[in-house]
Amino acid sequence: MVIVYSTFPSEEKALEIGRKLLEKKLIACFNAFEIRSGYWWKDEIVEDREWAVLFKTNEENEKKVYEELKKLHPYEVPAIFTLKVENVLPEYLKWLTESVR
Repeated sequence: MVIVYSTFPSEEKALEIGRKLLEKKLIACFNAFEIRSGYWWKDEIVEDREWAVLFKTNEENEKKVYEELKKLHPYEVPAIFTLKVENVLPEYLKWLTESVR
């Protein structure tokens, strides 16, 4: 199991992309939540509200999730990275594996 993390400018865009990845069976589920962000952009410090999303999938789909996120993402340079999961409840892993087939 891996978790692909990304941020989006709005709830609508976060949910839209999460739904598309679900429909393509690239992810088993996603969690979206509002966050406050601070970052450097074009030589300025920006503070903003964004939506963070955790996309839960398996290692086999990780690259496909990246490719799809890069195509769909509205940001010029999106944050897209993987969080490796060391331990997971076996029953949850079974469900996840069956969901992305």
